[in-house]
Amino acid sequence: MASNGLPSLGRVKLTDLMPSEGLPSDSYKLSATTLSQSFAQYSAAIIQFPASDGPLLRSCLESARLYFHQRPSYPAAEMIHTNDSREWCKTSGYYADPQQWQETYDYRPGMTPSEPNNSLEFPPAGLPDIFALLGKAAREILDAISYCLNLRSSPFTEVLDNVPLRSREVSSSVLSVCCHARPSFQGAQHHNLTNQEDGPLVMYPEQDHHVDKSLVSIVKSDKAGLHVRDFHGRWVLVDGDLGPQEAVVFPGLALYQATAGYVNPALHRTEVNNLQGNMYGRFSLSFKLMPKSMSSLSCSEMRAAGHGVEAQFQLPVPVDDFMQRSHPTDQLFNRQSFQTFTFPTAQDGSIKPSLRRRKSNSRCKPLPPSKRLRLEAQRVLKERVQEIADKKGIKLRFCNLRECESHIHALDSPCANIRMEIKWPAGVPFVHPHDLPNKAKISFLEAYEPGWTATHDMDLSPTEPGQSSQHSAS
Repeated sequence: MASNGLPSLGRVKLTDLMPSEGLPSDSYKLSATTLSQSFAQYSAAIIQFPASDGPLLRSCLESARLYFHQRPSYPAAEMIHTNDSREWCKTSGYYADPQQWQETYDYRPGMTPSEPNNSLEFPPAGLPDIFALLGKAAREILDAISYCLNLRSSPFTEVLDNVPLRSREVSSSVLSVCCHARPSFQGAQHHNLTNQEDGPLVMYPEQDHHVDKSLVSIVKSDKAGLHVRDFHGRWVLVDGDLGPQEAVVFPGLALYQATAGYVNPALHRTEVNNLQGNMYGRFSLSFKLMPKSMSSLSCSEMRAAGHGVEAQFQLPVPVDDFMQRSHPTDQLFNRQSFQTFTFPTAQDGSIKPSLRRRKSNSRCKPLPPSKRLRLEAQRVLKERVQEIADKKGIKLRFCNLRECESHIHALDSPCANIRMEIKWPAGVPFVHPHDLPNKAKISFLEAYEPGWTATHDMDLSPTEPGQSSQHSAS
């Protein structure tokens, strides 16, 4: 990271991340910048809710303490669950993970938790209100990340649940009320005694860390203990000095996939060794904003914004397959060429979004109708070509203007050399996004949709009158 990075975990007021019509305010741009830099450096940030939300957060944590305190010491066998990826969107109600010394109550709107023996149980109080509060905050944080990446407004709407849920819909997102290391919880010892043939259990392994598969996760705890690995590989305590209306937010694997690796997922762990003498344990509220199971994670929005997309992110991934797949953390966090999405810093040292060029051009005279038509043709052609390529499994190689600017007059074509280096398949046109619409794009569309040109009446001239004609052919 650059020396002008954040000295500590970024703190952002949620009210400053609320979007409004028109140009973004200075507070919105500064808050979005702080959020992006904190994610890039620490893989986490601190969100400050309005002071009026502090009592709701505090009362829900108190309710969680009472709920788990009255739980029996030995959980029933059917309530002992491990992390089963096949049930990622079906968890609801109480369950325990003895190996992690953790108890959890999942609240998922639209699903009624089933209790053993049809017994009546009262869940922790205030869960619907907390779910609504954290869910709205998570969506606003996701929109701020989209702003930092220069994506269109609400680009992840297609993969998110309806607001509000429709009839018979079940929420993909979940609110987990967690209790770590409750002294009266003897499920771990019981599990150890009943599984002696498997050897003793290690209650606090050094590799006890994981990555959420969410888009965004928000965690509010009553005691410190959440550690996140930062950009340099160091474990940072992120909830050591949280205020009553503050919570920790960090990105998950689904956002990493949807942004083509530009937003690093948070590798985190919970330290419970120092809770051995505590009377109740450690309680936390964890909201995970999840994509819908029937949707797909695609990087089309990143491509449309002009971001480079690596080969591993080219094809859309069904969400259900993504959630059930294992994701080794060493492959995620050992990428030397990892791309961050922080704003560049101005020469005067201030943090300002790189919008000066766009603002300076806003006073220029409007484009002539012919140019606007060509730009619209360029957009339509590029989107259609990319859509066909995704369906056919073709990984398009986009060359840039510098590679092509002199190939018309050169004996050795840069594009031809690139084709040979990457073993470009014969018969597949080489796409030039800077020279659209062009013959390569038209021939690509004709190859998969015969008669496409005849059915689309648009100006296919790629150059302005009087402009150099060296790009008129590819």
